[in-house]
Amino acid sequence: MSDLAPPRRPLPILDRAEIDGMHPKIADPIEYRKSGLSLNWIVGCPLDCTYCIRQLLDNYDMKVPRRLMSDQDAARALVEHRYFTDHVTPIQLLNKATDPMLPAVKPHLFAVMRHLDDMGLTNMVLVITRWRVTPEDCAVLNSFKNLRVTVLVTHSGIADKRIEPVDSHIAAASLRTLYEHADRYRTILYWRPIVPGLNDTPDDFQRARELAEHAHATVFTGLFFRDEITDFYKAHNLPMPYEETARRKIMPETLERRILDFFRRPDTQAPFGELFRKTSCAVTFAHGEPDYNGHYGIRELCSICPRAQLELCARAFTKPNPKHVIQDARRLGATGEVTITDRAITVQGLDEPPRYYLQHTYGYQCHAAEHPHLPRQHGRAPIGWRAEDGART
Repeated sequence: MSDLAPPRRPLPILDRAEIDGMHPKIADPIEYRKSGLSLNWIVGCPLDCTYCIRQLLDNYDMKVPRRLMSDQDAARALVEHRYFTDHVTPIQLLNKATDPMLPAVKPHLFAVMRHLDDMGLTNMVLVITRWRVTPEDCAVLNSFKNLRVTVLVTHSGIADKRIEPVDSHIAAASLRTLYEHADRYRTILYWRPIVPGLNDTPDDFQRARELAEHAHATVFTGLFFRDEITDFYKAHNLPMPYEETARRKIMPETLERRILDFFRRPDTQAPFGELFRKTSCAVTFAHGEPDYNGHYGIRELCSICPRAQLELCARAFTKPNPKHVIQDARRLGATGEVTITDRAITVQGLDEPPRYYLQHTYGYQCHAAEHPHLPRQHGRAPIGWRAEDGART
């Protein structure tokens, strides 16, 4: 059976009462996240990664994937969403509540991608997986004529099966397969989460550096560690990676420095492979485009970027018209002052979805005044970083 054909046994659709009993962020199939407008019309995953975001959404125990709606309705809901703009809004598919390449899930993934592609949309589409990808899957991914597709392969190398039961060799094999067969799509090594004491030895770094040779770019990032995940770790006597939790991902300063030093080429001092701190930077680099998140304004983020990519982002980086930005921000519900510097737009009273809408509309960073981006931390949690005066944050 072709992956483009309807599955013989489509995943069942949950009834209204089941959906109403779910956490609102699971029941709502569309969420705006920094890397794109995220469509999650399938929920349930058997892979059991203990740090999964579903821990926060009362859905971790749902192991068998189910649909919230039909594939056609899901595609329609996405393009009719208030924040969606044809050819502009980056899209993420099935990146919150399941793995898109599970055998029962991927026919539905491909069906939605086909719906979007048949509309002639050229939006960026991000698909994140840690599961098996076959050459036949690659042929399907290459078949989309309009969408700009990127497959990000999550690989951590964590050997403790209590933390991550899925063998990282599966992701490594998928990455190699994707890279070997890439034509119209691009593939990224999504090296995450990197956690002190779990997967930060020189051998771990060497493995990632070797895998980076089988990707169009590499992103490295830390652990998303919230109270709900801490509670799960305590209940199951799992080793605590950090003493504190945070709203942002944790990547200690010393860990980042070790990674950058290990990846640096001794001859040119440039990173070994194309290494990036931010997902959108890696994705757009792989496609030969400027970063749609406008990270160029936060210049310290760009310290490891290839020179050609820096020049591309610099040419595209334009400070937006304050009148237009203020009008849009007020329409979305902003309160207080709206400021625009050479680095970013700063607003008050807007949560993440409208901020991301502004960010992608203008290709310019949009920050919340109440959550300022601190120097050198690159939008990460302050855990493990020293303040400008040398004090620990």
